[in-house]
Amino acid sequence: MLVCKSWLLACKNPHLNSGFVLVPNSVPEATRWLAPEIGRKVDSILRSVAEWREGSLREIRTGNCSDVSLSFVAERCPNLEVLSIKCSSNVTDASMAHIALRCSMIMELDISFCHGISHESLLLIGRNCPNLTILKRNFLNIPDYSGAAGVVPYGYLDILYTNRSEDRVSEEADAIGKSMPNLKYLELRFSKVTAKGLGLIYAGCRKLEYLDVFGCENLTRRAIDNAMSELPNLKEIRKPYLLNSRKLEYLDVVEGPGDI
Repeated sequence: MLVCKSWLLACKNPHLNSGFVLVPNSVPEATRWLAPEIGRKVDSILRSVAEWREGSLREIRTGNCSDVSLSFVAERCPNLEVLSIKCSSNVTDASMAHIALRCSMIMELDISFCHGISHESLLLIGRNCPNLTILKRNFLNIPDYSGAAGVVPYGYLDILYTNRSEDRVSEEADAIGKSMPNLKYLELRFSKVTAKGLGLIYAGCRKLEYLDVFGCENLTRRAIDNAMSELPNLKEIRKPYLLNSRKLEYLDVVEGPGDI
């Protein structure tokens, strides 16, 4: 992208702002963002912004970035507080380890649809970022390949189905419960988390105020009721209710303390 010299100088001023937001504006645009060429452009822009800000960057919200740009961010942005990298299938535990060790001030993390990230990253983030209070770890609601043909790249779907397995999700639930005691806000939409996994989470995250498990088909009513009774600070929970197992249609139900 070409700009005039004045804008270029302004963009390079580290005191201009402390945030970087580069996200799609619509669902069709979000789908196109999964293309490799878009990912390369996002990487290039993110690296430039991280370099120009000279450590002043506190908020990053983007998608389809990779280990290359994220590792660079870890080196250049020690004061980072918000990191949202939804739909970044090329981000792995390698760069997240750098983030965990060098960006210890993170308070909000969104790694939804980042299927190259495992429970190991969650453990590292939890142990090294004590200020973390918001975690978003949502999954795509795609029951089979037929519904995504021509929309989502098949390579992306392969990773999705592998990393959405119940065993891997249980490991993530265990990591969250063990390492994130200060968590207040948690999203796990369309996760394969089970009643046991949810129990591990609320056993360790006693400060939870908001829990979103919409579309989590493995959770029973009893599991939800247990979570509501075991979390003393819980103010709102978004429940999963499967209405039609073939079409995977869900009723969105929100409850608060007065509904328990």
